[in-house]
Amino acid sequence: MKFLVSAFFCLATLVGLGSSQARAADDIFFERVIGPEILSKYKHPATITELANGDLYIAYYGGSGEYSPDTAVYGMRQVKGTKEWTRPVVIADTPFRTDGNAVVWQAPDGLVWLFYLTRYGETWSDSRTKFKVSRDGAHTWSDSEMLSFEKGMMVRAAPIVLKNGDYLLPIYNETGNDREFVGPDTTSLFFRRDAKTGEWTETNRVKSRIGNLQPSVVQISDDYLVAYSRRGGGYDGKEDGWLVRSESRDGGKTWSEGKDSPFRNPNAAADFIKLQNGHLLLVYNDSNDDRMPLTIAISTDNDKTYPHKRNIVNKPNDTAAYPFAIQTKDGKIHVIYTSETRSVINHAVFDEAAIP
Repeated sequence: MKFLVSAFFCLATLVGLGSSQARAADDIFFERVIGPEILSKYKHPATITELANGDLYIAYYGGSGEYSPDTAVYGMRQVKGTKEWTRPVVIADTPFRTDGNAVVWQAPDGLVWLFYLTRYGETWSDSRTKFKVSRDGAHTWSDSEMLSFEKGMMVRAAPIVLKNGDYLLPIYNETGNDREFVGPDTTSLFFRRDAKTGEWTETNRVKSRIGNLQPSVVQISDDYLVAYSRRGGGYDGKEDGWLVRSESRDGGKTWSEGKDSPFRNPNAAADFIKLQNGHLLLVYNDSNDDRMPLTIAISTDNDKTYPHKRNIVNKPNDTAAYPFAIQTKDGKIHVIYTSETRSVINHAVFDEAAIP
């Protein structure tokens, strides 16, 4: 079922920092969180986490443009029980360099992690991955620390907690040094944090036909994990462009070669999460050419089939880019994404039953 949200956004306009909100007839809730009228114009990959006290927290990077040295990582909060988002504040900023691709996540022990990138050259292939932590619910942050010194090592999706307590952080190593093309030897991998020692180690790298990046992962059983990654290549459309699937049969220690999945991909990020009932949710752009529509697919049989599927956003001449999904403690599914040439952060909330 295709679903146009443009009509919803015409129902309200942004006033100050208030949010444009609309409710679909079937109770999919859409919210325009923030746009170019607040701080800088550029606002891109946005991530969201539910904090222990029930607040929602968004992190994104923004500035005058994707490669501008004035970009910084910003954080904003929706206090539990309220409808407004706080004004964004800078939570990470490297002087004279581009910061990007923030991922915010609260671990079971209460520590809030912020992973992000800093670019040390002309392209994202020159980036390094950094992190900060917060011990007070994302109100204040530590100094930054380097997670990986390797050139081109980047982050995009949230970690998961494995059944043995280890953390598994999706990572990718981008090559090519080309702003319009992702190199075929770009690979996905995972950093694993030992629950006992706190040490990070890396897995093998997932190779594939035209390269892959920005993996997201779920654990299905103690030993069996599945990851989906964005394809490599260019941005001009590709009839044989698909999300790349890889799996682990030893608890996430080693990973199979990446293979084309049945899901179309226009060289754009996707997200993949496990719901509280064990069902799997994939959010992606179901197109070989464009970052539209934004599609939800749900598997109830551990990634074998995806009979439940719906385009939740399908707005002509726009993009619904870099979706990021979570399920909050109340069972609601939250998806955030950017639109309008990477200048607007949007938020959709729905129950699993909204995906027929």
